Amino acid sequence: MDPIPKSGYYYPNKIARIALTAYEEVMGKNGLNAILHMANLPHLIEQLPPDNLDRAFDFADFSAINGALEEMYGPRGGRGLALRAGRATFNEGLRNFGALAGAGDLAFKVLPLQVKLRIGIPAMAKIFTQTSDQKSTVAEYNDHFVYTIHVCPVCWGRKTDKPACFIATGLLQAGLTWVSGGGEFKVTQTTCRAVGNETCDFVIEKEPVS
Repeated sequence: MDPIPKSGYYYPNKIARIALTAYEEVMGKNGLNAILHMANLPHLIEQLPPDNLDRAFDFADFSAINGALEEMYGPRGGRGLALRAGRATFNEGLRNFGALAGAGDLAFKVLPLQVKLRIGIPAMAKIFTQTSDQKSTVAEYNDHFVYTIHVCPVCWGRKTDKPACFIATGLLQAGLTWVSGGGEFKVTQTTCRAVGNETCDFVIEKEPVS
């Protein structure tokens, strides 16, 4: 896989570390090591990024890992693994971050579902906007929300035929389950920078599918 030029945009080490741990959980140590070799990031095999909030993990490296996943397992296989890794990324650590930590409190749990979503989805966006260079915003419409990633680390510097930010979709799905108290929600990526769009947009249906 050709190296992706560095972006100058960064994730905090901690989020990259959580994501890599989630990938290992989903595909095993050998699977992750193979992906890191293919992504030209063998140094991460021996040493994960440190567990701190320093913005030091380049979006290009994060994108290379996701591109290598699809290259190794094919679009369908890579998609399934990335969705699972996205869910694991949220469950492994992101749900304890800042604005989302309160979603486990009783006072939050008794709120009506739509109020939980109205608070919880922007809280997810806020975590990334505040801790990284991934600016994320949320717009609300009659029957859905649109979660927008303005500079996306998942597909940075890549070209794809259709939206390919599956780890972000999985992360949003797990976040919605956590915020809602157990519901499953349909999340559909409708635009993607890798396809040539300005932003990566995810449509979140307001009513749970289960």
